[in-house]
Amino acid sequence: MTTQLSDTELIATLQARAKELEAENAKLLSQLADCRCHEMEKKLHIPDEKGRESKKGNRKSEEKIEKMPGYNTRFMSHHSKRYVALKVTYFGKRFYGFASEAQMEPTVESELFKAFEKTRLLVGDKKESQYSRCGRTDKGVSSVGQVIALFLRSNLKISATNNGNSGVVLDEQHEGEIDYVGVLNRVLPNDIRIMGWCPAPVDFHARFSCLSREYKYFFWKENLNIPAIEVAGNKLVGEHDFRNFCKMDAANVHNYRRCITLFEISSTDVRYNDNQLWVIKIRGSAFLWHQVRCMVAVLFMVGKGLESPNMREKRCVYTW
Repeated sequence: MTTQLSDTELIATLQARAKELEAENAKLLSQLADCRCHEMEKKLHIPDEKGRESKKGNRKSEEKIEKMPGYNTRFMSHHSKRYVALKVTYFGKRFYGFASEAQMEPTVESELFKAFEKTRLLVGDKKESQYSRCGRTDKGVSSVGQVIALFLRSNLKISATNNGNSGVVLDEQHEGEIDYVGVLNRVLPNDIRIMGWCPAPVDFHARFSCLSREYKYFFWKENLNIPAIEVAGNKLVGEHDFRNFCKMDAANVHNYRRCITLFEISSTDVRYNDNQLWVIKIRGSAFLWHQVRCMVAVLFMVGKGLESPNMREKRCVYTW
């Protein structure tokens, strides 16, 4: 025979059970607090010295750890680091340029830093890594030789002669180092590849240490006048004011003089029906925003007979 509890007794029973559950919950939280850091470090996907990733932990735990702000400095600050230069190749069709400041996603740079964080190679944040890039490329532009430089985690021990650079590996040694190329390429999207790396001096800057930059613009010949394009292109060689051959950025750029050191135009072995693929090669010390595509646009006008090859006479088109 069962006894039915009154409303008052039922409420009292539920309140007592709630207090028991709260006490049990507090006990479990206390236990978790004692072992949280240890368990997190065990579950991190950290590459070993041969570039292999640990398989400890389940995927849900790893996703939570990846989203934790400040994990770099919290878990990685005790690791040694070294300044490295990475050579990056990417197919730019789906990207809104290289630089992450483009306000649009995805960019090549944002994908690179996702990979640095996912592989736990980044020590500290982007600013602390002393990150630099050789240059920016615009939306849809591909690259086979972009160079970036930054501090990454290292497997090597600190040299006794590091001249006060705390935690920084200064040796040129490669043996025993993390396989940066293999580790990063396993997590990067297929249209971005790390082609190689090398140790870099701590005063190296990917942009200001660069000696030259080269662009190749591929196009179908169709009915273009190639000799006229070549004549006009050679007039671009040298140091000139290219303000009429760029997208103006008056807020950040005050000097529009740039030096073009090479202009070449040549055919390739690629054909489609009766059409042949040609390439324009332009090399210079630095370029303005959209400078290459603006120069090529004017050269195509020359090739179509819409503009004179002698652009010295066209001050409205070209400022010397």
